[in-house]
Amino acid sequence: MRVQSLVLVVASCAVLAPTAYSAPRAEPAVREGLPEVRRDSAVSAADLLARVRDCVPVSKGRYRSDADAPATIAVCGTEGAVFWKADLDIDCDGRPGPHCNARADPHFSDTTAYQQSDGSQLDAERLPYIVVPVPGSIWDHRAHGVAGGAVAAVVHGDRVQYAVVGDTGPHDLIGEASYATAQALGVDPDPRGGGTDSGVTYIVFKDSRVRPIEDHAGAVLVGERLARQFVRGR
Repeated sequence: MRVQSLVLVVASCAVLAPTAYSAPRAEPAVREGLPEVRRDSAVSAADLLARVRDCVPVSKGRYRSDADAPATIAVCGTEGAVFWKADLDIDCDGRPGPHCNARADPHFSDTTAYQQSDGSQLDAERLPYIVVPVPGSIWDHRAHGVAGGAVAAVVHGDRVQYAVVGDTGPHDLIGEASYATAQALGVDPDPRGGGTDSGVTYIVFKDSRVRPIEDHAGAVLVGERLARQFVRGR
């Protein structure tokens, strides 16, 4: 999905108010490899899924997972987050790399809706990010505190991967994430035949933001804190 997306913020306090995080360093924030959270304080996939068992729709209609699929996916809301349950299509857009380029992906675009702090496009191979539909008649993510750099918890099976909102897609489709997100979740990241048809839950924390958007460690830090608050019903 390709179009235009969102933004995020985390303060050092423990409230669920607009949460903004700015990296306290000038070094490049995207690292080789994705850090796995294994601490005792980490929120489990089961904890997050239990919290999103019931859906109160905030979208005015439903989305398709693919162009030829029925429209069955609602965006649901709680006080602190919005979420949806869908498939995972691979987004390879942004900076070209060995796995994400015009040869590997027939739908490749060399731009993303949001850019890095240096003005370059996001790197789908290295940065876990998700895609949200461009604002339309079904749902306008901006009205629910979601913007570029907003933090999301993406759940598949027993894995949780924290990501940022990094791109936008078609107004009537939902369920897409970057190559790096899929890889971290144990999903085949091949842009041609990879992804998974179902079983992925996307939880985006309202009014959150990571700056710079490419700081994955910052997204994990914010995501862990907001996930703990979320499962406690705060």
